Amino acid sequence: MIKPYYSDKWVTIYHGDCEGILPQLDIKVDLVLTDPPYPDYHKDIYQETPIEFLDDIPCRQFIFWSSKYDFPIDYTAIHIWDKQVGCASEYERIFERNGQANYKMFRAYVMNSSVAANYAHDVFYEHPSQKPCKLIDALVLLASQPNDLILDPFLGSGTTCYCAKKLNRYSIGIEIEEKYCEIAAKRCCQEVMELRI
Repeated sequence: MIKPYYSDKWVTIYHGDCEGILPQLDIKVDLVLTDPPYPDYHKDIYQETPIEFLDDIPCRQFIFWSSKYDFPIDYTAIHIWDKQVGCASEYERIFERNGQANYKMFRAYVMNSSVAANYAHDVFYEHPSQKPCKLIDALVLLASQPNDLILDPFLGSGTTCYCAKKLNRYSIGIEIEEKYCEIAAKRCCQEVMELRI
């Protein structure tokens, strides 16, 4: 059995490639909520990442994806994240799989600097595609129940696990870069101050 990078009652984080780690985990998850590297974004950091392995996880899924590239696997709905950047028109798509057919709009400030994070009443952890807690909270509440298990195979700075714990959901996160595993673990081990729902 693979050893977690971090674990507490609510959160388990693994360091490594999700395609190598997932087959070693004997789990049944209730929701996949993830933000994989986009094929057109930060090409100097990320290579194109296949996400077809998500077909092997039979649950409701929400997957962030570029507004410029076709989504490579089937879906039931496309939701829009309005990044609330003033006069500019910026958005990302969130593809829902194995779920509802109703399209929704989510509004939350983009998280690309400490100044932006201040507007969002959030904290910026210098991840190039960090998502705001307000947005992840909304998706967790929409698509899961307390004590459900949420999987994020591209964990980044840990927002999915942090929000899941705050909202009384269990979570498993997998992250390939150790520096972000460390950030995610520090976020998840601190006492959550917000009211639990």
